[in-house]
Amino acid sequence: MAHLTDIEIAQSAPIRHICDIADKAGIDRKYVEQYGNYKAKIDLSLLKENTDSDGKLILVTAITPTPAGEGKTTTTIGLADGLSRLGKKTVVALREPSLGPVFGVKGGAAGGGYAQVVPMEDINLHFTGDFHAIGAANNLLAAMLDNHIQQGNSLGIDTRRITWKRCVDMNDRQLRFIVDGLGGASNGTPREDGFDITVASEIMAVFCLASDIHDLKERLSRIIVAYTFDGKPVTAGNLKAAGAMTALLKDALKPNLVQTLEGTPALVHGGPFANIAHGCNSVIATRMALKLGDYAVTEAGFGADLGAEKFLDIKCRVSGLRPSAVVIVATVRALKMHGGLNKADLAAQDLDALEKGIPNLLRHVSNIRNVYKLPCVVAVNRFPTDTDAEIDFIINKCGELGVNTVLSTVWAEGGKGGEKLAAEVIRLCEEENDFSFSYTDDLPIDKKIKAVVTRIYGGEGVTILPAAKKQIRQLQELGFDAYPVCIAKTQYSFTDDPRKLGAPEGFRVTVRNVKVSAGAGFIVALTGDIMTMPGLPKVPAAENIDVNEDGKITGLF
Repeated sequence: MAHLTDIEIAQSAPIRHICDIADKAGIDRKYVEQYGNYKAKIDLSLLKENTDSDGKLILVTAITPTPAGEGKTTTTIGLADGLSRLGKKTVVALREPSLGPVFGVKGGAAGGGYAQVVPMEDINLHFTGDFHAIGAANNLLAAMLDNHIQQGNSLGIDTRRITWKRCVDMNDRQLRFIVDGLGGASNGTPREDGFDITVASEIMAVFCLASDIHDLKERLSRIIVAYTFDGKPVTAGNLKAAGAMTALLKDALKPNLVQTLEGTPALVHGGPFANIAHGCNSVIATRMALKLGDYAVTEAGFGADLGAEKFLDIKCRVSGLRPSAVVIVATVRALKMHGGLNKADLAAQDLDALEKGIPNLLRHVSNIRNVYKLPCVVAVNRFPTDTDAEIDFIINKCGELGVNTVLSTVWAEGGKGGEKLAAEVIRLCEEENDFSFSYTDDLPIDKKIKAVVTRIYGGEGVTILPAAKKQIRQLQELGFDAYPVCIAKTQYSFTDDPRKLGAPEGFRVTVRNVKVSAGAGFIVALTGDIMTMPGLPKVPAAENIDVNEDGKITGLF
Protein backbone atom coordinates (compact mmCIF):
# COMPACT_ATOMS: atom_id res chain seq x y z
CA MET A 1 0.00 0.00 0.00
CA ALA A 2 3.02 2.28 0.42
CA HIS A 3 2.86 3.19 -3.28
CA LEU A 4 -0.46 4.98 -2.76
CA THR A 5 -0.45 8.79 -2.74
CA ASP A 6 -1.39 10.67 0.42
CA ILE A 7 -4.85 11.50 -0.90
CA GLU A 8 -5.44 7.88 -1.97
CA ILE A 9 -4.47 6.67 1.51
CA ALA A 10 -6.77 9.24 3.12
CA GLN A 11 -9.69 8.43 0.81
CA SER A 12 -9.36 4.66 1.33
CA ALA A 13 -9.18 4.80 5.14
CA PRO A 14 -12.28 4.20 7.27
CA ILE A 15 -13.39 7.46 8.89
CA ARG A 16 -15.46 7.62 12.06
CA HIS A 17 -18.44 9.92 12.67
CA ILE A 18 -17.26 13.13 14.33
CA CYS A 19 -19.59 12.55 17.30
CA ASP A 20 -17.74 9.29 18.01
CA ILE A 21 -14.46 11.25 18.01
CA ALA A 22 -15.99 13.81 20.38
CA ASP A 23 -17.05 10.96 22.67
CA LYS A 24 -13.51 9.56 22.58
CA ALA A 25 -12.14 12.98 23.56
CA GLY A 26 -14.65 13.25 26.40
CA ILE A 27 -16.50 16.17 24.79
CA ASP A 28 -20.15 16.38 25.82
CA ARG A 29 -22.43 16.51 22.75
CA LYS A 30 -23.82 19.89 23.91
CA TYR A 31 -20.49 21.49 22.89
CA VAL A 32 -20.39 19.87 19.43
CA GLU A 33 -21.50 21.89 16.38
CA GLN A 34 -21.37 19.54 13.39
CA TYR A 35 -20.14 20.59 9.96
CA GLY A 36 -21.34 17.46 8.18
CA ASN A 37 -20.44 14.00 9.49
CA TYR A 38 -16.67 14.34 9.82
CA LYS A 39 -15.99 17.88 11.06
CA ALA A 40 -17.26 19.88 14.01
CA LYS A 41 -16.65 23.09 15.87
CA ILE A 42 -16.36 22.90 19.66
CA ASP A 43 -18.12 25.62 21.65
CA LEU A 44 -15.80 27.81 23.72
CA SER A 45 -17.89 27.31 26.85
CA LEU A 46 -16.14 23.93 27.14
CA LEU A 47 -13.01 25.76 28.32
CA LYS A 48 -14.93 27.60 31.06
CA GLU A 49 -16.90 24.60 32.23
CA ASN A 50 -14.17 21.93 32.07
CA THR A 51 -12.35 22.05 35.41
CA ASP A 52 -10.03 19.09 34.71
CA SER A 53 -6.33 19.71 35.27
CA ASP A 54 -4.23 20.25 32.15
CA GLY A 55 -2.31 17.45 30.45
CA LYS A 56 1.31 17.58 29.31
CA LEU A 57 2.17 19.83 26.35
CA ILE A 58 4.55 18.39 23.72
CA LEU A 59 6.00 20.70 21.06
CA VAL A 60 7.17 19.22 17.74
CA THR A 61 9.68 21.29 15.80
CA ALA A 62 12.42 20.56 13.24
CA ILE A 63 15.80 21.30 11.77
CA THR A 64 16.12 24.08 9.19
CA PRO A 65 13.95 22.94 6.25
CA THR A 66 15.34 21.87 2.90
CA PRO A 67 13.79 20.69 -0.39
CA ALA A 68 14.47 17.13 0.85
CA GLY A 69 11.67 17.45 3.40
CA GLU A 70 11.56 16.80 7.14
CA GLY A 71 8.00 15.55 7.85
CA LYS A 72 7.19 17.64 10.92
CA THR A 73 3.39 17.51 10.64
CA THR A 74 3.54 13.81 9.75
CA THR A 75 5.66 13.18 12.85
CA THR A 76 3.30 15.24 15.03
CA ILE A 77 0.31 13.16 13.93
CA GLY A 78 2.19 9.85 14.12
CA LEU A 79 3.43 10.69 17.62
CA ALA A 80 -0.14 11.42 18.75
CA ASP A 81 -1.28 8.07 17.31
CA GLY A 82 1.72 6.38 18.97
CA LEU A 83 0.74 7.84 22.34
CA SER A 84 -2.83 6.65 21.79
CA ARG A 85 -1.57 3.13 20.99
CA LEU A 86 0.29 3.15 24.31
CA GLY A 87 -3.01 3.79 26.08
CA LYS A 88 -2.57 7.53 26.65
CA LYS A 89 -5.49 9.90 26.17
CA THR A 90 -4.05 12.16 23.49
CA VAL A 91 -5.27 15.16 21.47
CA VAL A 92 -3.26 16.72 18.65
CA ALA A 93 -3.47 20.47 17.88
CA LEU A 94 -2.42 21.62 14.39
CA ARG A 95 -2.53 24.68 12.14
CA GLU A 96 -5.02 24.96 9.30
CA PRO A 97 -3.45 24.92 5.81
CA SER A 98 -3.46 28.06 3.69
CA LEU A 99 -4.79 27.81 0.14
CA GLY A 100 -1.62 29.57 -1.04
CA PRO A 101 0.76 26.63 -0.48
CA VAL A 102 -1.97 24.09 -1.34
CA PHE A 103 -2.26 25.52 -4.86
CA GLY A 104 1.37 26.68 -5.02
CA VAL A 105 4.39 24.51 -4.40
CA LYS A 106 4.41 23.17 -0.84
CA GLY A 107 1.15 21.22 -0.92
CA GLY A 108 -1.28 20.74 1.93
CA ALA A 109 -0.57 20.48 5.63
CA ALA A 110 -2.54 17.47 6.82
CA GLY A 111 0.43 15.12 7.29
CA GLY A 112 1.38 12.31 4.94
CA GLY A 113 1.41 8.57 4.33
CA TYR A 114 -0.29 6.74 7.20
CA ALA A 115 0.01 9.70 9.59
CA GLN A 116 -2.63 12.13 8.39
CA VAL A 117 -5.62 14.06 9.67
CA VAL A 118 -8.86 13.55 7.76
CA PRO A 119 -10.93 14.52 5.84
CA MET A 120 -7.72 15.79 4.23
CA GLU A 121 -9.43 17.32 1.18
CA ASP A 122 -11.74 19.43 3.37
CA ILE A 123 -8.93 20.45 5.73
CA ASN A 124 -6.79 21.60 2.79
CA LEU A 125 -9.57 23.39 0.86
CA HIS A 126 -11.89 25.85 2.74
CA PHE A 127 -12.43 23.54 5.77
CA THR A 128 -15.02 25.31 7.97
CA GLY A 129 -14.49 28.79 6.51
CA ASP A 130 -12.23 30.20 9.24
CA PHE A 131 -9.74 31.76 6.84
CA HIS A 132 -12.54 33.34 4.82
CA ALA A 133 -13.86 34.93 8.03
CA ILE A 134 -10.38 36.23 8.87
CA GLY A 135 -10.03 37.67 5.35
CA ALA A 136 -13.46 39.29 5.59
CA ALA A 137 -12.61 40.91 8.94
CA ASN A 138 -9.31 42.17 7.51
CA ASN A 139 -11.00 43.66 4.45
CA LEU A 140 -13.88 45.16 6.43
CA LEU A 141 -11.29 47.12 8.40
CA ALA A 142 -9.61 48.22 5.13
CA ALA A 143 -12.98 49.33 3.72
CA MET A 144 -13.88 51.27 6.88
CA LEU A 145 -10.45 52.95 6.86
CA ASP A 146 -10.81 54.16 3.28
CA ASN A 147 -14.43 55.14 3.86
CA HIS A 148 -13.41 57.27 6.84
CA ILE A 149 -10.99 59.17 4.58
CA GLN A 150 -13.66 59.49 1.88
CA GLN A 151 -16.24 60.85 4.34
CA GLY A 152 -14.14 63.77 5.54
CA ASN A 153 -11.16 62.21 7.38
CA SER A 154 -12.02 63.65 10.81
CA LEU A 155 -9.15 61.69 12.39
CA GLY A 156 -6.61 63.42 10.14
CA ILE A 157 -5.20 60.21 8.63
CA ASP A 158 -2.11 60.74 6.46
CA THR A 159 -2.82 58.61 3.36
CA ARG A 160 0.94 58.25 2.85
CA ARG A 161 1.21 56.51 6.22
CA ILE A 162 -1.49 53.86 5.92
CA THR A 163 -0.04 50.55 7.15
CA TRP A 164 -3.10 48.31 6.74
CA LYS A 165 -3.33 46.14 3.62
CA ARG A 166 -6.13 44.11 2.14
CA CYS A 167 -5.71 40.32 2.02
CA VAL A 168 -6.70 37.19 0.12
CA ASP A 169 -5.76 33.57 0.89
CA MET A 170 -4.06 32.91 -2.42
CA ASN A 171 -0.56 33.25 -3.86
CA ASP A 172 -1.06 36.24 -6.18
CA ARG A 173 2.05 38.35 -6.86
CA GLN A 174 -0.01 40.70 -9.07
CA LEU A 175 -1.62 42.12 -5.92
CA ARG A 176 1.57 42.89 -3.97
CA PHE A 177 1.68 46.52 -5.06
CA ILE A 178 -1.36 48.21 -6.53
CA VAL A 179 -2.88 51.68 -6.94
CA ASP A 180 -6.56 51.95 -6.04
CA GLY A 181 -9.22 54.59 -5.49
CA LEU A 182 -9.09 55.57 -9.17
CA GLY A 183 -12.02 56.88 -11.18
CA GLY A 184 -12.76 60.28 -9.69
CA ALA A 185 -13.82 61.77 -6.37
CA SER A 186 -16.85 59.51 -5.87
CA ASN A 187 -14.70 56.37 -6.10
CA GLY A 188 -12.29 57.02 -3.25
CA THR A 189 -8.88 58.59 -2.76
CA PRO A 190 -6.16 57.40 -5.15
CA ARG A 191 -3.28 55.84 -3.22
CA GLU A 192 -0.71 53.07 -3.27
CA ASP A 193 -2.02 49.89 -1.67
CA GLY A 194 -1.35 46.16 -1.66
CA PHE A 195 -2.50 42.74 -0.53
CA ASP A 196 -1.03 40.27 1.96
CA ILE A 197 -1.87 36.59 1.96
CA THR A 198 -4.48 35.97 4.69
CA VAL A 199 -2.09 33.97 6.88
CA ALA A 200 0.21 37.03 7.02
CA SER A 201 -2.61 39.34 8.18
CA GLU A 202 -2.36 40.65 11.73
CA ILE A 203 -5.95 39.43 12.16
CA MET A 204 -4.59 35.86 11.90
CA ALA A 205 -2.01 36.53 14.61
CA VAL A 206 -4.65 38.19 16.82
CA PHE A 207 -7.04 35.29 16.23
CA CYS A 208 -4.41 32.73 17.23
CA LEU A 209 -3.26 34.56 20.39
CA ALA A 210 -6.69 35.58 21.74
CA SER A 211 -7.83 33.77 24.89
CA ASP A 212 -11.58 34.31 24.39
CA ILE A 213 -14.02 36.49 22.46
CA HIS A 214 -13.60 39.45 24.84
CA ASP A 215 -9.82 39.32 24.45
CA LEU A 216 -10.26 39.00 20.68
CA LYS A 217 -12.32 42.20 20.55
CA GLU A 218 -9.81 44.07 22.74
CA ARG A 219 -6.91 42.96 20.56
CA LEU A 220 -8.72 43.86 17.34
CA SER A 221 -9.43 47.35 18.67
CA ARG A 222 -5.70 47.90 19.31
CA ILE A 223 -4.63 47.14 15.71
CA ILE A 224 -2.82 50.15 14.21
CA VAL A 225 -3.91 50.84 10.63
CA ALA A 226 -2.36 54.23 9.90
CA TYR A 227 -0.82 57.36 11.40
CA THR A 228 -2.18 60.91 11.45
CA PHE A 229 -0.47 63.94 9.95
CA ASP A 230 1.08 64.65 13.37
CA GLY A 231 2.34 61.06 13.81
CA LYS A 232 -0.28 59.62 16.15
CA PRO A 233 -1.40 55.99 15.57
CA VAL A 234 -4.91 55.33 14.29
CA THR A 235 -6.48 52.07 15.48
CA ALA A 236 -9.38 49.84 14.51
CA GLY A 237 -10.95 51.06 17.75
CA ASN A 238 -10.71 54.67 16.55
CA LEU A 239 -12.56 53.59 13.38
CA LYS A 240 -15.22 51.78 15.50
CA ALA A 241 -14.58 48.58 13.53
CA ALA A 242 -13.74 46.09 16.29
CA GLY A 243 -17.31 45.06 17.12
CA ALA A 244 -18.24 44.18 13.53
CA MET A 245 -14.90 42.41 12.99
CA THR A 246 -15.51 40.31 16.10
CA ALA A 247 -18.99 39.46 14.82
CA LEU A 248 -17.42 38.08 11.62
CA LEU A 249 -14.98 35.99 13.68
CA LYS A 250 -17.41 34.72 16.33
CA ASP A 251 -17.86 31.22 14.91
CA ALA A 252 -14.35 30.98 13.46
CA LEU A 253 -12.93 31.35 16.99
CA LYS A 254 -14.34 27.93 17.94
CA PRO A 255 -11.72 25.18 17.33
CA ASN A 256 -12.34 22.57 14.62
CA LEU A 257 -12.46 18.91 15.63
CA VAL A 258 -11.35 16.24 13.14
CA GLN A 259 -9.45 12.94 13.49
CA THR A 260 -6.25 11.18 12.52
CA LEU A 261 -6.38 8.08 10.30
CA GLU A 262 -6.29 6.05 13.54
CA GLY A 263 -9.10 7.99 15.22
CA THR A 264 -7.06 10.21 17.56
CA PRO A 265 -8.97 13.49 18.16
CA ALA A 266 -7.37 16.46 16.39
CA LEU A 267 -8.05 20.19 16.80
CA VAL A 268 -7.07 22.05 13.63
CA HIS A 269 -7.36 25.80 14.14
CA GLY A 270 -5.66 28.95 12.86
CA GLY A 271 -2.45 29.12 10.87
CA PRO A 272 -0.10 32.12 10.75
CA PHE A 273 3.06 31.69 8.65
CA ALA A 274 6.18 31.10 10.76
CA ASN A 275 8.61 33.14 8.66
CA ILE A 276 6.30 36.20 8.73
CA ALA A 277 4.21 35.79 11.89
CA HIS A 278 4.43 33.46 14.92
CA GLY A 279 3.65 30.17 13.15
CA CYS A 280 1.50 28.31 15.69
CA ASN A 281 -2.10 27.13 15.89
CA SER A 282 -4.49 29.03 18.18
CA VAL A 283 -3.98 29.39 21.93
CA ILE A 284 -7.63 28.40 22.35
CA ALA A 285 -7.17 25.08 20.51
CA THR A 286 -3.97 24.32 22.43
CA ARG A 287 -5.68 25.02 25.75
CA MET A 288 -8.63 22.85 24.72
CA ALA A 289 -6.30 19.99 23.75
CA LEU A 290 -4.66 20.25 27.20
CA LYS A 291 -8.06 20.13 28.92
CA LEU A 292 -9.17 17.09 26.93
CA GLY A 293 -5.99 14.99 26.83
CA ASP A 294 -3.38 13.67 29.21
CA TYR A 295 -1.02 14.61 26.40
CA ALA A 296 -1.47 17.47 23.91
CA VAL A 297 0.83 17.27 20.88
CA THR A 298 1.30 20.43 18.82
CA GLU A 299 3.75 21.77 16.24
CA ALA A 300 5.40 25.04 15.31
CA GLY A 301 6.20 26.03 11.75
CA PHE A 302 9.50 25.61 9.89
CA GLY A 303 12.76 25.10 11.84
CA ALA A 304 13.17 25.55 15.59
CA ASP A 305 14.84 28.95 15.04
CA LEU A 306 11.53 30.24 13.66
CA GLY A 307 8.48 28.29 14.81
CA ALA A 308 9.78 26.97 18.12
CA GLU A 309 11.42 30.29 19.03
CA LYS A 310 8.14 32.11 18.41
CA PHE A 311 6.07 29.40 20.11
CA LEU A 312 8.24 29.68 23.22
CA ASP A 313 9.08 33.40 23.24
CA ILE A 314 5.72 34.74 22.02
CA LYS A 315 2.90 32.20 22.38
CA CYS A 316 4.04 30.83 25.74
CA ARG A 317 4.82 34.32 27.07
CA VAL A 318 1.40 35.65 26.06
CA SER A 319 -0.66 32.62 27.13
CA GLY A 320 1.18 31.18 30.11
CA LEU A 321 1.46 27.79 28.34
CA ARG A 322 4.48 25.68 29.36
CA PRO A 323 5.79 22.70 27.33
CA SER A 324 6.85 19.51 29.08
CA ALA A 325 8.97 18.16 26.21
CA VAL A 326 10.16 19.04 22.70
CA VAL A 327 10.61 16.78 19.66
CA ILE A 328 13.09 17.92 16.99
CA VAL A 329 12.45 16.26 13.63
CA ALA A 330 15.31 15.56 11.23
CA THR A 331 16.08 13.42 8.20
CA VAL A 332 19.42 12.05 7.04
CA ARG A 333 18.61 13.41 3.56
CA ALA A 334 18.04 16.96 4.78
CA LEU A 335 21.18 16.96 6.92
CA LYS A 336 23.22 15.84 3.89
CA MET A 337 21.76 18.79 1.95
CA HIS A 338 22.94 21.06 4.78
CA GLY A 339 26.32 19.42 4.25
CA GLY A 340 26.40 20.59 0.64
CA LEU A 341 24.92 17.67 -1.35
CA ASN A 342 22.52 18.26 -4.24
CA LYS A 343 19.04 16.79 -3.97
CA ALA A 344 19.84 14.33 -6.80
CA ASP A 345 22.75 12.83 -4.81
CA LEU A 346 21.01 12.14 -1.50
CA ALA A 347 20.38 8.40 -1.99
CA ALA A 348 24.03 7.34 -1.67
CA GLN A 349 25.69 7.01 1.74
CA ASP A 350 27.85 10.07 2.44
CA LEU A 351 29.14 10.41 6.00
CA ASP A 352 31.30 13.41 5.06
CA ALA A 353 28.24 15.41 3.95
CA LEU A 354 26.38 14.25 7.04
CA GLU A 355 29.23 15.41 9.26
CA LYS A 356 29.18 18.84 7.58
CA GLY A 357 25.38 19.11 7.87
CA ILE A 358 24.72 17.76 11.36
CA PRO A 359 25.80 20.99 13.17
CA ASN A 360 22.42 22.39 12.00
CA LEU A 361 20.59 19.76 14.07
CA LEU A 362 22.97 20.10 17.01
CA ARG A 363 22.45 23.90 17.21
CA HIS A 364 18.67 23.43 17.35
CA VAL A 365 19.09 20.76 20.04
CA SER A 366 21.44 22.97 22.06
CA ASN A 367 18.99 25.90 21.86
CA ILE A 368 16.08 23.85 23.21
CA ARG A 369 18.17 22.35 26.02
CA ASN A 370 20.48 25.22 26.98
CA VAL A 371 18.53 28.40 26.13
CA TYR A 372 14.94 27.29 26.78
CA LYS A 373 16.00 24.59 29.29
CA LEU A 374 13.51 22.00 28.02
CA PRO A 375 14.00 18.23 27.67
CA CYS A 376 14.06 17.10 24.05
CA VAL A 377 14.39 14.08 21.77
CA VAL A 378 15.51 13.92 18.13
CA ALA A 379 13.08 12.05 15.86
CA VAL A 380 14.74 10.83 12.67
CA ASN A 381 12.29 10.18 9.86
CA ARG A 382 13.86 7.15 8.27
CA PHE A 383 13.93 6.84 4.48
CA PRO A 384 14.67 3.54 2.68
CA THR A 385 17.97 4.97 1.38
CA ASP A 386 19.29 5.81 4.88
CA THR A 387 22.10 3.49 5.94
CA ASP A 388 22.74 2.13 9.44
CA ALA A 389 26.08 3.94 9.47
CA GLU A 390 24.35 7.28 8.82
CA ILE A 391 21.73 6.64 11.51
CA ASP A 392 24.41 5.58 14.01
CA PHE A 393 26.35 8.77 13.25
CA ILE A 394 23.36 10.93 14.22
CA ILE A 395 22.64 8.86 17.33
CA ASN A 396 26.24 9.21 18.53
CA LYS A 397 26.45 12.96 17.85
CA CYS A 398 23.18 13.67 19.68
CA GLY A 399 24.26 11.34 22.49
CA GLU A 400 27.29 13.57 23.07
CA LEU A 401 24.81 16.33 23.96
CA GLY A 402 22.86 13.98 26.24
CA VAL A 403 19.90 13.76 23.85
CA ASN A 404 18.34 10.50 22.68
CA THR A 405 17.58 9.83 19.03
CA VAL A 406 14.54 7.74 18.06
CA LEU A 407 13.78 6.41 14.59
CA SER A 408 10.31 7.31 13.35
CA THR A 409 8.53 5.31 10.65
CA VAL A 410 5.10 6.92 11.01
CA TRP A 411 4.80 7.79 7.31
CA ALA A 412 4.88 4.09 6.42
CA GLU A 413 3.40 2.56 9.59
CA GLY A 414 1.24 5.23 11.25
CA GLY A 415 1.00 5.10 15.04
CA LYS A 416 2.89 1.80 15.24
CA GLY A 417 5.93 3.56 13.77
CA GLY A 418 5.65 6.25 16.46
CA GLU A 419 5.48 4.04 19.56
CA LYS A 420 9.20 4.28 20.40
CA LEU A 421 9.08 8.05 20.01
CA ALA A 422 5.94 8.17 22.17
CA ALA A 423 7.64 6.13 24.92
CA GLU A 424 10.61 8.52 24.99
CA VAL A 425 8.29 11.55 25.07
CA ILE A 426 6.37 10.07 28.02
CA ARG A 427 9.69 9.63 29.84
CA LEU A 428 10.79 13.21 29.08
CA CYS A 429 7.47 14.65 30.27
CA GLU A 430 8.19 13.32 33.76
CA GLU A 431 11.48 15.24 33.95
CA GLU A 432 11.55 18.53 35.81
CA ASN A 433 12.34 21.49 33.57
CA ASP A 434 13.32 25.07 34.23
CA PHE A 435 11.68 26.61 31.14
CA SER A 436 13.13 30.04 30.30
CA PHE A 437 12.63 32.57 27.52
CA SER A 438 15.53 33.64 25.30
CA TYR A 439 15.16 37.26 26.50
CA THR A 440 13.33 39.19 29.23
CA ASP A 441 10.45 41.65 28.79
CA ASP A 442 12.48 44.60 30.09
CA LEU A 443 15.13 44.51 27.35
CA PRO A 444 14.89 47.31 24.73
CA ILE A 445 13.62 46.27 21.28
CA ASP A 446 17.07 46.21 19.64
CA LYS A 447 18.52 44.10 22.47
CA LYS A 448 15.65 41.58 22.16
CA ILE A 449 16.39 41.21 18.44
CA LYS A 450 20.10 40.81 19.23
CA ALA A 451 19.33 38.16 21.88
CA VAL A 452 17.47 36.00 19.34
CA VAL A 453 20.18 36.44 16.69
CA THR A 454 23.08 35.62 19.03
CA ARG A 455 21.48 33.04 21.35
CA ILE A 456 19.21 31.19 18.87
CA TYR A 457 20.58 31.79 15.36
CA GLY A 458 24.25 31.65 16.43
CA GLY A 459 25.12 35.00 14.84
CA GLU A 460 27.57 37.56 16.21
CA GLY A 461 25.23 40.54 16.08
CA VAL A 462 22.60 42.67 14.34
CA THR A 463 22.89 45.50 11.83
CA ILE A 464 19.87 47.77 12.15
CA LEU A 465 19.49 50.08 9.16
CA PRO A 466 18.83 53.82 9.82
CA ALA A 467 15.16 53.63 8.82
CA ALA A 468 14.63 50.70 11.21
CA LYS A 469 16.44 52.56 14.02
CA LYS A 470 14.05 55.48 13.57
CA GLN A 471 11.07 53.10 13.65
CA ILE A 472 12.36 51.52 16.88
CA ARG A 473 12.70 54.96 18.50
CA GLN A 474 9.13 55.83 17.48
CA LEU A 475 7.76 52.52 18.82
CA GLN A 476 9.58 53.05 22.12
CA GLU A 477 8.11 56.56 22.39
CA LEU A 478 4.64 55.05 21.80
CA GLY A 479 5.21 52.62 24.69
CA PHE A 480 5.60 49.36 22.77
CA ASP A 481 9.10 48.49 24.00
CA ALA A 482 7.86 45.79 26.44
CA TYR A 483 6.46 43.66 23.59
CA PRO A 484 8.23 40.46 22.47
CA VAL A 485 9.83 40.47 19.01
CA CYS A 486 8.71 38.44 16.01
CA ILE A 487 11.59 38.24 13.54
CA ALA A 488 10.55 37.76 9.92
CA LYS A 489 13.33 35.97 8.06
CA THR A 490 13.98 33.17 5.62
CA GLN A 491 13.12 29.68 6.84
CA TYR A 492 16.01 28.11 4.91
CA SER A 493 18.91 29.34 7.04
CA PHE A 494 19.86 30.40 10.55
CA THR A 495 20.95 33.64 8.82
CA ASP A 496 18.94 36.11 6.74
CA ASP A 497 20.51 34.62 3.58
CA PRO A 498 18.72 31.45 2.37
CA ARG A 499 21.90 30.23 0.63
CA LYS A 500 23.83 29.79 3.90
CA LEU A 501 23.04 26.24 4.98
CA GLY A 502 24.20 24.16 7.95
CA ALA A 503 25.14 26.14 11.07
CA PRO A 504 26.97 29.27 9.89
CA GLU A 505 29.07 31.33 12.33
CA GLY A 506 30.33 34.91 12.47
CA PHE A 507 27.38 36.35 10.56
CA ARG A 508 25.25 39.41 11.22
CA VAL A 509 21.53 39.76 10.55
CA THR A 510 20.35 42.98 8.88
CA VAL A 511 17.05 44.48 10.09
CA ARG A 512 15.62 46.77 7.43
CA ASN A 513 12.14 47.49 8.78
CA VAL A 514 10.47 47.37 12.21
CA LYS A 515 6.74 47.69 12.84
CA VAL A 516 4.29 46.94 15.61
CA SER A 517 1.46 44.42 15.54
CA ALA A 518 -0.28 46.12 18.45
CA GLY A 519 -3.28 43.79 18.42
CA ALA A 520 -1.19 40.64 18.38
CA GLY A 521 1.10 42.21 20.95
CA PHE A 522 4.51 41.87 19.31
CA ILE A 523 7.09 43.87 17.36
CA VAL A 524 7.85 42.60 13.83
CA ALA A 525 11.46 42.95 12.68
CA LEU A 526 11.81 42.36 8.94
CA THR A 527 15.06 40.90 7.62
CA GLY A 528 16.16 39.79 4.17
CA ASP A 529 13.65 39.54 1.35
CA ILE A 530 10.48 38.38 3.12
CA MET A 531 7.30 38.38 1.04
CA THR A 532 3.93 38.80 2.75
CA MET A 533 2.27 37.86 -0.54
CA PRO A 534 3.90 34.83 -2.20
CA GLY A 535 3.61 34.08 -5.92
CA LEU A 536 2.81 30.86 -7.73
CA PRO A 537 5.68 28.77 -9.18
CA LYS A 538 6.13 28.06 -12.88
CA VAL A 539 4.11 24.84 -12.52
CA PRO A 540 1.63 25.40 -9.66
CA ALA A 541 0.24 22.41 -7.77
CA ALA A 542 -3.19 23.71 -8.82
CA GLU A 543 -2.55 22.40 -12.35
CA ASN A 544 -2.76 18.82 -11.06
CA ILE A 545 -5.88 19.17 -8.88
CA ASP A 546 -9.19 17.99 -10.29
CA VAL A 547 -12.59 16.63 -9.28
CA ASN A 548 -14.78 14.04 -11.03
CA GLU A 549 -18.55 13.91 -11.48
CA ASP A 550 -18.89 12.06 -8.15
CA GLY A 551 -17.16 14.89 -6.31
CA LYS A 552 -13.96 12.90 -5.70
CA ILE A 553 -10.92 15.17 -5.62
CA THR A 554 -7.57 14.10 -7.09
CA GLY A 555 -4.13 15.69 -7.17
CA LEU A 556 -3.96 17.03 -3.61
CA PHE A 557 -0.86 16.05 -1.65
